[in-house]
Amino acid sequence: MLYFFSIVLLLLLLLSYGPRVILSSSHCSTITATKTFKKCITLPTQQASLAWTFYPNNATLDLVFFGNFISPSGWVGWGINPTSPEMTGTRALIAFPDPNSGQLILLPFVLDPSVKLQQQTSGTPVLLSRPLDHIHLVSSSVAMYGGQMATVHDGATVQIFATLKLPSPNKTKIHHVWNRGLYVQGYSPTIHPTTINDLSSVTTIDVLSGSTVSERHDHNNIDMIATLKLVHGVINAVSWGIMIPIGTVIARYLRAHVQALGPCWFYAHACVQLVGFLLGSIGFGIGIRLGELSPGKVYGLHRNLGFIAFCLGSTQMLALFFRPKTTDRYRKYWKSYHHFVGYGCMVLGVVNVFQGFEVMGESRSYAKLGYSLCVSSLIGVCIALEVNSWVVFCRRAEEEKLRKEGNLMQGIGCDHSSSTGSHI
Repeated sequence: MLYFFSIVLLLLLLLSYGPRVILSSSHCSTITATKTFKKCITLPTQQASLAWTFYPNNATLDLVFFGNFISPSGWVGWGINPTSPEMTGTRALIAFPDPNSGQLILLPFVLDPSVKLQQQTSGTPVLLSRPLDHIHLVSSSVAMYGGQMATVHDGATVQIFATLKLPSPNKTKIHHVWNRGLYVQGYSPTIHPTTINDLSSVTTIDVLSGSTVSERHDHNNIDMIATLKLVHGVINAVSWGIMIPIGTVIARYLRAHVQALGPCWFYAHACVQLVGFLLGSIGFGIGIRLGELSPGKVYGLHRNLGFIAFCLGSTQMLALFFRPKTTDRYRKYWKSYHHFVGYGCMVLGVVNVFQGFEVMGESRSYAKLGYSLCVSSLIGVCIALEVNSWVVFCRRAEEEKLRKEGNLMQGIGCDHSSSTGSHI
Protein backbone atom coordinates (compact mmCIF):
# COMPACT_ATOMS: atom_id res chain seq x y z
CA MET A 1 0.00 0.00 0.00
CA LEU A 2 2.87 2.38 0.81
CA TYR A 3 4.49 1.90 -2.59
CA PHE A 4 1.13 2.33 -4.34
CA PHE A 5 0.46 5.65 -2.58
CA SER A 6 3.97 6.88 -3.35
CA ILE A 7 3.83 6.00 -7.06
CA VAL A 8 0.37 7.55 -7.51
CA LEU A 9 1.44 10.75 -5.79
CA LEU A 10 4.67 10.98 -7.81
CA LEU A 11 2.81 10.60 -11.12
CA LEU A 12 0.23 13.22 -10.17
CA LEU A 13 2.91 15.69 -9.11
CA LEU A 14 4.75 15.24 -12.38
CA LEU A 15 1.58 15.59 -14.45
CA SER A 16 0.50 18.71 -12.58
CA TYR A 17 3.47 20.63 -13.96
CA GLY A 18 2.47 20.09 -17.58
CA PRO A 19 -0.01 22.95 -18.17
CA ARG A 20 2.34 25.67 -16.93
CA VAL A 21 4.26 25.82 -20.20
CA ILE A 22 1.07 26.51 -22.10
CA LEU A 23 0.11 29.39 -19.83
CA SER A 24 3.46 31.09 -20.23
CA SER A 25 3.26 30.99 -24.03
CA SER A 26 0.46 33.58 -24.34
CA HIS A 27 1.21 36.49 -26.70
CA CYS A 28 1.81 40.08 -25.63
CA SER A 29 0.57 43.16 -27.46
CA THR A 30 2.26 46.42 -28.45
CA ILE A 31 -0.98 48.21 -29.31
CA THR A 32 -3.32 50.09 -26.96
CA ALA A 33 -6.19 52.46 -27.64
CA THR A 34 -3.95 55.51 -27.24
CA LYS A 35 -0.39 54.38 -27.99
CA THR A 36 1.64 51.92 -30.01
CA PHE A 37 4.89 50.56 -28.61
CA LYS A 38 7.87 48.92 -30.29
CA LYS A 39 8.52 45.92 -28.05
CA CYS A 40 6.58 43.71 -25.65
CA ILE A 41 7.12 40.69 -23.48
CA THR A 42 4.90 38.22 -21.61
CA LEU A 43 5.78 38.24 -17.94
CA PRO A 44 6.27 34.86 -16.24
CA THR A 45 3.34 35.03 -13.77
CA GLN A 46 -0.28 36.18 -13.40
CA GLN A 47 -0.80 36.32 -17.19
CA ALA A 48 0.68 39.82 -17.16
CA SER A 49 2.64 41.49 -19.95
CA LEU A 50 4.67 44.61 -20.65
CA ALA A 51 5.08 46.76 -23.76
CA TRP A 52 7.53 49.64 -24.15
CA THR A 53 9.47 51.99 -26.35
CA PHE A 54 12.96 53.09 -25.34
CA TYR A 55 14.50 56.31 -26.66
CA PRO A 56 18.32 56.06 -26.23
CA ASN A 57 18.97 59.64 -27.30
CA ASN A 58 17.35 61.05 -24.12
CA ALA A 59 17.19 57.84 -21.99
CA THR A 60 13.39 57.93 -21.86
CA LEU A 61 11.32 54.79 -21.34
CA ASP A 62 7.66 54.83 -22.35
CA LEU A 63 5.77 51.70 -21.25
CA VAL A 64 2.45 50.08 -20.42
CA PHE A 65 1.81 47.21 -18.02
CA PHE A 66 -1.10 44.82 -18.62
CA GLY A 67 -2.50 43.16 -15.48
CA ASN A 68 -5.70 41.46 -14.32
CA PHE A 69 -7.92 42.10 -11.31
CA ILE A 70 -8.76 39.09 -9.14
CA SER A 71 -11.57 40.86 -7.28
CA PRO A 72 -13.99 43.73 -8.03
CA SER A 73 -12.63 45.50 -4.93
CA GLY A 74 -9.02 44.47 -5.54
CA TRP A 75 -5.90 46.16 -6.81
CA VAL A 76 -3.24 45.70 -9.50
CA GLY A 77 0.25 47.11 -9.16
CA TRP A 78 3.44 47.45 -11.17
CA GLY A 79 6.72 49.02 -10.18
CA ILE A 80 10.49 49.27 -10.57
CA ASN A 81 13.11 48.32 -8.03
CA PRO A 82 16.16 50.58 -8.56
CA THR A 83 18.61 48.17 -6.89
CA SER A 84 17.60 44.50 -7.01
CA PRO A 85 14.94 42.12 -8.41
CA GLU A 86 12.73 41.87 -5.29
CA MET A 87 9.64 43.46 -3.81
CA THR A 88 11.41 45.28 -0.95
CA GLY A 89 12.60 48.61 -2.29
CA THR A 90 10.17 48.74 -5.20
CA ARG A 91 8.69 52.03 -6.34
CA ALA A 92 5.20 51.03 -7.41
CA LEU A 93 2.11 52.40 -9.12
CA ILE A 94 -1.04 50.67 -7.85
CA ALA A 95 -4.46 50.88 -9.51
CA PHE A 96 -7.78 50.25 -7.73
CA PRO A 97 -11.36 51.61 -7.68
CA ASP A 98 -11.84 54.80 -5.69
CA PRO A 99 -13.80 53.86 -2.53
CA ASN A 100 -15.98 56.98 -2.88
CA SER A 101 -16.58 57.43 -6.59
CA GLY A 102 -15.82 53.96 -7.91
CA GLN A 103 -13.57 55.42 -10.62
CA LEU A 104 -10.25 53.74 -11.31
CA ILE A 105 -7.34 55.62 -9.70
CA LEU A 106 -3.55 55.21 -9.70
CA LEU A 107 -1.45 56.01 -6.61
CA PRO A 108 2.31 55.78 -5.93
CA PHE A 109 3.73 53.60 -3.15
CA VAL A 110 7.26 52.96 -1.90
CA LEU A 111 7.80 49.38 -0.65
CA ASP A 112 10.98 49.82 1.36
CA PRO A 113 11.68 48.63 4.94
CA SER A 114 10.84 52.08 6.32
CA VAL A 115 7.25 51.91 5.08
CA LYS A 116 4.90 52.88 7.90
CA LEU A 117 1.97 50.57 8.60
CA GLN A 118 -1.17 52.19 9.86
CA GLN A 119 -3.45 50.16 12.13
CA GLN A 120 -7.12 50.56 11.32
CA THR A 121 -9.91 49.73 13.73
CA SER A 122 -9.92 46.19 12.36
CA GLY A 123 -6.29 45.77 13.32
CA THR A 124 -5.18 45.05 9.74
CA PRO A 125 -1.95 46.78 8.65
CA VAL A 126 -2.31 48.89 5.50
CA LEU A 127 0.19 50.55 3.16
CA LEU A 128 0.28 54.33 2.89
CA SER A 129 0.76 56.16 -0.41
CA ARG A 130 3.80 58.42 -0.76
CA PRO A 131 5.68 60.12 -3.63
CA LEU A 132 8.22 58.03 -5.50
CA ASP A 133 11.92 58.58 -5.02
CA HIS A 134 15.08 57.22 -6.68
CA ILE A 135 13.30 57.03 -10.04
CA HIS A 136 12.37 59.90 -12.35
CA LEU A 137 8.69 59.39 -13.18
CA VAL A 138 7.69 61.86 -15.89
CA SER A 139 4.01 60.87 -16.16
CA SER A 140 1.62 58.03 -15.35
CA SER A 141 -1.98 57.05 -16.00
CA VAL A 142 -4.32 54.09 -15.83
CA ALA A 143 -7.07 52.76 -18.06
CA MET A 144 -9.32 49.73 -18.25
CA TYR A 145 -9.05 47.52 -21.29
CA GLY A 146 -12.25 48.15 -23.22
CA GLY A 147 -12.45 51.91 -22.77
CA GLN A 148 -14.33 54.15 -20.36
CA MET A 149 -17.40 51.90 -20.28
CA ALA A 150 -15.39 48.97 -18.88
CA THR A 151 -15.87 48.13 -15.20
CA VAL A 152 -13.64 46.54 -12.60
CA HIS A 153 -14.50 42.88 -12.11
CA ASP A 154 -12.76 39.57 -11.53
CA GLY A 155 -10.52 39.00 -14.55
CA ALA A 156 -10.79 42.56 -15.91
CA THR A 157 -7.63 43.81 -17.63
CA VAL A 158 -6.06 47.09 -16.55
CA GLN A 159 -3.38 49.10 -18.33
CA ILE A 160 -0.88 51.11 -16.28
CA PHE A 161 0.99 53.67 -18.40
CA ALA A 162 4.26 55.26 -17.26
CA THR A 163 7.00 57.40 -18.76
CA LEU A 164 10.36 57.34 -17.00
CA LYS A 165 13.68 59.09 -17.36
CA LEU A 166 16.51 56.59 -16.88
CA PRO A 167 19.72 57.68 -15.11
CA SER A 168 21.81 56.87 -18.20
CA PRO A 169 21.25 55.55 -21.73
CA ASN A 170 23.61 52.69 -20.84
CA LYS A 171 21.64 51.53 -17.78
CA THR A 172 18.93 49.67 -19.63
CA LYS A 173 18.44 46.68 -17.32
CA ILE A 174 15.29 47.37 -15.30
CA HIS A 175 13.99 45.29 -12.37
CA HIS A 176 10.22 45.03 -12.84
CA VAL A 177 7.91 43.95 -10.00
CA TRP A 178 4.15 43.42 -10.26
CA ASN A 179 1.33 41.89 -8.22
CA ARG A 180 -2.38 42.01 -7.40
CA GLY A 181 -4.58 41.76 -4.30
CA LEU A 182 -8.11 40.95 -3.26
CA TYR A 183 -9.24 44.19 -1.65
CA VAL A 184 -8.32 47.71 -0.56
CA GLN A 185 -8.86 49.39 2.82
CA GLY A 186 -9.66 53.01 2.17
CA TYR A 187 -6.86 54.06 -0.15
CA SER A 188 -4.42 51.40 1.04
CA PRO A 189 -3.90 48.04 -0.70
CA THR A 190 -3.87 44.98 1.56
CA ILE A 191 -1.43 42.11 1.28
CA HIS A 192 -1.46 40.08 -1.92
CA PRO A 193 -1.81 36.24 -2.02
CA THR A 194 1.37 34.37 -1.10
CA THR A 195 1.42 31.47 -3.55
CA ILE A 196 4.65 30.66 -5.37
CA ASN A 197 3.41 32.46 -8.50
CA ASP A 198 2.52 35.63 -6.61
CA LEU A 199 5.85 35.69 -4.81
CA SER A 200 7.71 35.12 -8.09
CA SER A 201 6.29 38.21 -9.83
CA VAL A 202 9.61 39.85 -10.56
CA THR A 203 11.96 39.91 -13.54
CA THR A 204 14.83 41.95 -14.98
CA ILE A 205 14.41 43.19 -18.56
CA ASP A 206 16.96 44.83 -20.82
CA VAL A 207 14.75 47.44 -22.50
CA LEU A 208 17.32 47.99 -25.23
CA SER A 209 17.55 44.39 -26.46
CA GLY A 210 14.06 43.31 -25.35
CA SER A 211 15.21 40.19 -23.52
CA THR A 212 15.14 39.29 -19.86
CA VAL A 213 18.44 38.94 -18.04
CA SER A 214 17.34 35.55 -16.73
CA GLU A 215 16.84 34.34 -20.29
CA ARG A 216 20.48 34.96 -21.09
CA HIS A 217 22.25 34.19 -17.82
CA ASP A 218 20.07 32.33 -15.33
CA HIS A 219 18.39 29.53 -17.28
CA ASN A 220 20.37 26.86 -15.47
CA ASN A 221 19.60 28.41 -12.08
CA ILE A 222 15.87 28.67 -12.83
CA ASP A 223 15.75 25.06 -14.05
CA MET A 224 17.62 23.91 -10.95
CA ILE A 225 15.20 25.73 -8.63
CA ALA A 226 12.20 24.27 -10.44
CA THR A 227 13.68 20.77 -10.19
CA LEU A 228 14.49 21.23 -6.50
CA LYS A 229 10.93 22.40 -5.83
CA LEU A 230 9.51 19.30 -7.49
CA VAL A 231 11.91 16.96 -5.66
CA HIS A 232 11.27 18.77 -2.37
CA GLY A 233 7.52 18.41 -2.80
CA VAL A 234 7.58 14.74 -3.81
CA ILE A 235 10.01 13.62 -1.10
CA ASN A 236 8.22 15.47 1.69
CA ALA A 237 4.78 14.34 0.56
CA VAL A 238 5.93 10.70 0.51
CA SER A 239 7.92 10.87 3.77
CA TRP A 240 6.14 13.27 6.14
CA GLY A 241 2.77 12.92 4.45
CA ILE A 242 2.54 9.14 3.87
CA MET A 243 5.33 7.07 5.45
CA ILE A 244 5.24 8.70 8.91
CA PRO A 245 1.44 8.25 9.21
CA ILE A 246 1.68 4.63 7.99
CA GLY A 247 4.41 3.94 10.58
CA THR A 248 2.11 5.32 13.26
CA VAL A 249 -0.76 3.12 12.05
CA ILE A 250 1.52 0.07 12.22
CA ALA A 251 2.44 0.81 15.83
CA ARG A 252 -1.15 1.35 16.92
CA TYR A 253 -2.99 -1.45 15.13
CA LEU A 254 -0.55 -4.13 13.94
CA ARG A 255 0.60 -4.80 17.50
CA ALA A 256 -2.93 -5.57 18.70
CA HIS A 257 -4.28 -7.39 15.65
CA VAL A 258 -1.34 -9.58 14.63
CA GLN A 259 -0.10 -10.96 17.93
CA ALA A 260 1.18 -14.09 16.23
CA LEU A 261 3.97 -12.05 14.63
CA GLY A 262 5.45 -11.22 18.02
CA PRO A 263 7.87 -8.29 17.94
CA CYS A 264 7.74 -8.04 14.13
CA TRP A 265 5.30 -5.11 14.44
CA PHE A 266 7.97 -3.16 16.28
CA TYR A 267 10.61 -3.76 13.61
CA ALA A 268 8.14 -2.82 10.87
CA HIS A 269 7.18 0.36 12.75
CA ALA A 270 10.80 1.36 13.39
CA CYS A 271 11.88 0.62 9.81
CA VAL A 272 9.07 2.63 8.17
CA GLN A 273 9.55 5.55 10.54
CA LEU A 274 13.32 5.55 10.11
CA VAL A 275 13.14 5.52 6.30
CA GLY A 276 10.42 8.18 6.39
CA PHE A 277 12.52 10.41 8.65
CA LEU A 278 15.65 9.98 6.53
CA LEU A 279 13.73 10.91 3.38
CA GLY A 280 12.07 13.77 5.25
CA SER A 281 15.48 15.02 6.36
CA ILE A 282 16.59 15.12 2.73
CA GLY A 283 13.44 17.03 1.81
CA PHE A 284 14.01 19.37 4.75
CA GLY A 285 17.57 20.06 3.58
CA ILE A 286 16.35 20.77 0.05
CA GLY A 287 13.83 23.22 1.50
CA ILE A 288 16.62 25.05 3.34
CA ARG A 289 18.60 25.24 0.09
CA LEU A 290 15.57 26.58 -1.79
CA GLY A 291 15.28 29.34 0.78
CA GLU A 292 18.89 30.30 0.14
CA LEU A 293 18.34 30.32 -3.62
CA SER A 294 15.21 32.48 -3.34
CA PRO A 295 16.13 35.64 -1.41
CA GLY A 296 13.21 37.87 -0.57
CA LYS A 297 10.72 34.97 -0.63
CA VAL A 298 9.74 33.78 2.84
CA TYR A 299 6.95 31.27 3.35
CA GLY A 300 6.59 31.81 7.10
CA LEU A 301 3.93 29.25 8.02
CA HIS A 302 5.29 26.50 5.76
CA ARG A 303 8.83 27.12 6.99
CA ASN A 304 7.91 27.16 10.69
CA LEU A 305 5.79 24.02 10.43
CA GLY A 306 8.68 22.30 8.66
CA PHE A 307 11.13 23.19 11.41
CA ILE A 308 8.76 22.04 14.16
CA ALA A 309 8.00 18.74 12.41
CA PHE A 310 11.71 18.10 11.82
CA CYS A 311 12.56 18.81 15.47
CA LEU A 312 9.77 16.49 16.68
CA GLY A 313 10.90 13.80 14.24
CA SER A 314 14.48 14.12 15.44
CA THR A 315 13.28 13.72 19.02
CA GLN A 316 11.38 10.58 18.05
CA MET A 317 14.49 9.08 16.50
CA LEU A 318 16.22 9.35 19.86
CA ALA A 319 13.81 6.67 21.06
CA LEU A 320 16.00 4.15 19.24
CA PHE A 321 18.83 4.89 21.66
CA PHE A 322 17.11 6.00 24.88
CA ARG A 323 14.16 3.61 25.13
CA PRO A 324 13.76 2.37 28.74
CA LYS A 325 13.32 -1.35 29.35
CA THR A 326 9.87 -2.74 30.03
CA THR A 327 10.80 -3.26 33.68
CA ASP A 328 11.96 0.32 34.16
CA ARG A 329 9.66 2.41 36.37
CA TYR A 330 9.98 5.37 33.96
CA ARG A 331 8.73 3.30 31.04
CA LYS A 332 5.13 4.55 31.33
CA TYR A 333 6.26 8.21 31.21
CA TRP A 334 8.43 7.52 28.20
CA LYS A 335 5.50 5.84 26.42
CA SER A 336 3.27 8.85 27.05
CA TYR A 337 5.93 11.21 25.69
CA HIS A 338 6.61 8.97 22.68
CA HIS A 339 2.92 8.74 21.76
CA PHE A 340 2.26 12.46 22.22
CA VAL A 341 5.27 13.60 20.18
CA GLY A 342 4.66 10.95 17.52
CA TYR A 343 1.05 11.94 16.90
CA GLY A 344 2.03 15.62 16.91
CA CYS A 345 4.75 15.02 14.34
CA MET A 346 2.35 13.06 12.13
CA VAL A 347 -0.36 15.75 12.20
CA LEU A 348 2.11 18.59 11.56
CA GLY A 349 3.67 16.67 8.68
CA VAL A 350 0.34 16.13 6.91
CA VAL A 351 -0.78 19.73 7.52
CA ASN A 352 2.51 21.06 6.15
CA VAL A 353 2.19 18.96 3.01
CA PHE A 354 -1.13 20.67 2.28
CA GLN A 355 0.50 24.01 3.08
CA GLY A 356 3.24 23.11 0.60
CA PHE A 357 0.66 22.67 -2.15
CA GLU A 358 -0.56 26.21 -1.41
CA VAL A 359 2.98 27.60 -1.51
CA MET A 360 3.71 25.91 -4.86
CA GLY A 361 0.48 27.21 -6.37
CA GLU A 362 -0.93 23.69 -6.67
CA SER A 363 -3.98 24.19 -4.44
CA ARG A 364 -6.30 22.96 -7.22
CA SER A 365 -3.98 20.47 -8.90
CA TYR A 366 -4.39 16.77 -9.53
CA ALA A 367 -1.38 16.21 -7.28
CA LYS A 368 -3.22 17.65 -4.29
CA LEU A 369 -6.32 15.65 -5.22
CA GLY A 370 -4.25 12.46 -5.38
CA TYR A 371 -2.61 13.16 -2.03
CA SER A 372 -6.00 13.95 -0.50
CA LEU A 373 -7.29 10.59 -1.73
CA CYS A 374 -4.27 8.85 -0.20
CA VAL A 375 -4.80 10.53 3.15
CA SER A 376 -8.55 9.84 3.01
CA SER A 377 -7.89 6.15 2.29
CA LEU A 378 -5.48 5.97 5.20
CA ILE A 379 -8.03 7.65 7.48
CA GLY A 380 -10.66 5.15 6.33
CA VAL A 381 -8.34 2.24 7.13
CA CYS A 382 -7.66 3.74 10.57
CA ILE A 383 -11.38 4.12 11.29
CA ALA A 384 -12.05 0.50 10.30
CA LEU A 385 -9.15 -0.77 12.42
CA GLU A 386 -10.19 1.43 15.36
CA VAL A 387 -13.75 0.09 15.25
CA ASN A 388 -12.41 -3.45 15.03
CA SER A 389 -10.10 -2.76 18.00
CA TRP A 390 -13.00 -1.66 20.14
CA VAL A 391 -15.07 -4.67 19.07
CA VAL A 392 -12.20 -6.99 19.99
CA PHE A 393 -11.66 -5.13 23.26
CA CYS A 394 -15.33 -5.34 24.24
CA ARG A 395 -15.47 -9.02 23.27
CA ARG A 396 -12.41 -9.84 25.34
CA ALA A 397 -13.77 -7.86 28.27
CA GLU A 398 -17.04 -9.81 28.06
CA GLU A 399 -15.18 -13.11 27.84
CA GLU A 400 -13.05 -12.14 30.82
CA LYS A 401 -16.16 -11.21 32.76
CA LEU A 402 -17.83 -14.54 31.93
CA ARG A 403 -14.63 -16.38 32.83
CA LYS A 404 -14.51 -14.68 36.21
CA GLU A 405 -18.18 -15.42 36.83
CA GLY A 406 -17.61 -19.05 35.82
CA ASN A 407 -14.66 -19.37 38.17
CA LEU A 408 -16.69 -17.77 40.92
CA MET A 409 -19.61 -20.16 40.43
CA GLN A 410 -17.20 -23.08 40.27
CA GLY A 411 -15.60 -21.95 43.51
CA ILE A 412 -19.00 -21.65 45.22
CA GLY A 413 -19.93 -25.13 43.99
CA CYS A 414 -16.71 -26.60 45.38
CA ASP A 415 -17.26 -24.90 48.73
CA HIS A 416 -20.82 -26.25 48.88
CA SER A 417 -19.65 -29.79 48.09
CA SER A 418 -16.96 -29.58 50.75
CA SER A 419 -19.39 -28.37 53.41
CA THR A 420 -21.86 -31.11 52.53
CA GLY A 421 -19.21 -33.79 52.77
CA SER A 422 -18.10 -32.54 56.16
CA HIS A 423 -21.68 -32.74 57.50
CA ILE A 424 -21.91 -36.33 56.32
